[in-house]
Amino acid sequence: MPDRAEILARYRTVRAHTREICAPLQTEDYVVQPMTDVSPPRWHIAHVTWFFEQFLLGEFAKGYQPVHPQYAFLFNSYYNLIGERTERPRRGVLTRPTVAEIWAYREEVDKRMAALIEGCDDATLQALMPILEVGLNHEQQHQELLVTDIKFILFQAPLYPAYISGQQPVKRKPESGWTQLDAGVLEFGHDGKGFAFDNEGPRHKRLVPSCRLANGLVTNAQYMEFMHAGGYTRPELWLSDGWDVAQQQGWKAPQYWLQQDGEWQAFTLHGLAGLQPDAPVCHVSYYEADAFARWAGKRLATEFEWEAVSGKLPGIGQAWEWTSSAYLPYPGYCAPEGAIGEYNGKFMVNQMVLRGGSAATPAGHIRPTYRNFWHPDKRWQFTGIRLAEDA
Repeated sequence: MPDRAEILARYRTVRAHTREICAPLQTEDYVVQPMTDVSPPRWHIAHVTWFFEQFLLGEFAKGYQPVHPQYAFLFNSYYNLIGERTERPRRGVLTRPTVAEIWAYREEVDKRMAALIEGCDDATLQALMPILEVGLNHEQQHQELLVTDIKFILFQAPLYPAYISGQQPVKRKPESGWTQLDAGVLEFGHDGKGFAFDNEGPRHKRLVPSCRLANGLVTNAQYMEFMHAGGYTRPELWLSDGWDVAQQQGWKAPQYWLQQDGEWQAFTLHGLAGLQPDAPVCHVSYYEADAFARWAGKRLATEFEWEAVSGKLPGIGQAWEWTSSAYLPYPGYCAPEGAIGEYNGKFMVNQMVLRGGSAATPAGHIRPTYRNFWHPDKRWQFTGIRLAEDA
């Protein structure tokens, strides 16, 4: 186990990055919630702080009294065993506590966490370390959500303001060709070395058939061909639910694509910019990814095919890659006891697995066994497409 100074330094480094992400924001940017899936930035920075207060200070600091008795109601996300909470769609209607008060809340909890780490006995430190590691990785997950939510928030203004100054970097031409996987019984899931979330295990064996995965992600230019071929007007390419959603929501292109004066542009973190033909198409739903694959005469990989060849695939980390696998527990999976067990297990239904990572993903979270998951209609995340085919 690392010494206390190292533990505290890691805690402070992770926490500081949240403030760095929020540095370009104005006060008004912190408080809006333009759709249910997007939480106001002020809620994110308070929620991850509440996590440390609830699961670490409340459990391990003797006689602990919360910073504010109502913050648990305001900033609990989905932990039913803890108690009532503000419903998710209403996170954006609250103006208090203020942004300044929430930053002060973070500072106070950080002081109390430092006192706990430095002052507890060795047995207590040993007991709290696994939960502290979950808390830090949880905050990193919300750091990625912060970036995606901030982008959606800024997109609501017809000014299309930039979050990052300067021009968007030019994407290099993607890799061509395919990587083959020969059939066999292989092991999947985390091997127990280093941190992993509970849904990455237990490690188990599966029979995987021969297949090939594309070395490069589908590009903007390739996706444009799908659009020009009537991809959004041909129901035979779409899953029934996907076709219904596309019609109801009027999908004609990926999220953030805008057509102005006959030319397609994309809203990026650098503001509105022309489409880069070689850049991976991004902000597409599972339904769109599946329809594109069917139009191309290919398919999406299963999460196990992806994991088996991930070490050989170039370009991982450009966009989260939809797989054809439903988000389900691995054989032998058991959720941890108590409220912390609500972290992943109860969401294992009606969602699809994504693998890889994106430019918004913390580096340590881009690993072969990491299982991201979203409902198949979601598009505001940095999601893309890698094709697969039977070998």
